Amino acid sequence: MGDGPGKQKVSSILLPEAFHSPLFYLAAVTLFFVISAGLELALGNRKVGRLKDVARAAGPDLPGVSLIVAARNEERNIEQALRSLLAQDYPRLEIVVVDDRSTDTTAAILDGMSHEHTRLKIIHLKELPHGWLGKCRALQSGSECASGDWLIFADADIVMEPTVVSRAVAFAIQRKIDHLPIAPVIRLSGFLTNCFAGFFGAVFNAHYKPWKVGDPKSRYFIGIGAFNMIRADVYRRIGRHRPIAMRPDDDVMLGKLVKKNGFRQEILFADDLMSVEWYSSFREMVGGLMKNSFAGAGYSVSFVVLATILQLATSLWPFTALFFTSGTVWLLNAAIVLALLTVAADSAKYFGLKFWAGLAYPIGNLLFLYIIWRATFLTLIHDGIDWRGTHYSLKELKANKV
Repeated sequence: MGDGPGKQKVSSILLPEAFHSPLFYLAAVTLFFVISAGLELALGNRKVGRLKDVARAAGPDLPGVSLIVAARNEERNIEQALRSLLAQDYPRLEIVVVDDRSTDTTAAILDGMSHEHTRLKIIHLKELPHGWLGKCRALQSGSECASGDWLIFADADIVMEPTVVSRAVAFAIQRKIDHLPIAPVIRLSGFLTNCFAGFFGAVFNAHYKPWKVGDPKSRYFIGIGAFNMIRADVYRRIGRHRPIAMRPDDDVMLGKLVKKNGFRQEILFADDLMSVEWYSSFREMVGGLMKNSFAGAGYSVSFVVLATILQLATSLWPFTALFFTSGTVWLLNAAIVLALLTVAADSAKYFGLKFWAGLAYPIGNLLFLYIIWRATFLTLIHDGIDWRGTHYSLKELKANKV
């Protein structure tokens, strides 16, 4: 018996026209994914502790803390950063700054400040041994001269409120943890840098799920280059920086080593108590991210291709679809866009960014794709990365697996 007019009419009622379009199913699946992941991200971020809610450590038996900074050509920010570190109210704090072969006035600034402050130790490195990234070697060199029970690896442009270290130590002792990264507020100027940071912040937290790192059974881990605090004995037991000697993403990989070896970690948001100038311009940001963008993809071109396809289909197409679709498909894509913008704007505040940085989500996404593809091409073409005046071969970089 053939398909008569009656049967066709019933079919059109049960299966609206939109159901026959692949764009409908793409939008439906994407909406489900975005809402599920967005709710997890929004609720998860609210589970992460805030440094301002932690009381300062006090008492006669406080552990010694060594704050270690690697600096190469940091003349623009190093003095302001160090003065904030020297102003910490924690009584048992030493500060070790490693000048990693600087060619500007960084070394002179450090030597001048060391004459003023006795708890400031300066180490000047003149050579880089084979098989080491400069920063990783500098941080390990600093640790070898440190006497603290706790080590804090910090960036050379970090600015801390005077109670940061004492609050961090108090939290680590109370929670009985071995590793405490703290996420600072990001200081940025310029439209494009803020757009990128708004997108990156949401993706970073969605990928690393900081609210899960405290669960010993969870596979998630994290590390923050601006502030990575770790027990000195644990740092030695995981091999110091040697196992991650050629990792441009050494901060996150330090967190992976901690978790991999069965030690405990948690993370805090610093809010206004700690800030860092991530990059001063978009051009500087692009140059800086050339070193670790491809590393984050495991130096895998296929991973970059797959990630690009997924982003184009689920994060960028919904915005474009608003101009080329109608009816049910348009409504689904509008819902996706609203969900993406809401989640990104909410996530931006945890990094001290304005809400509009999250609303610029599609621009940030395009910038992200540009940066990761540029990093991929340049790394392949140059057979490695050039970072702060030193070339590191791709073979060596890929060999350092964690």
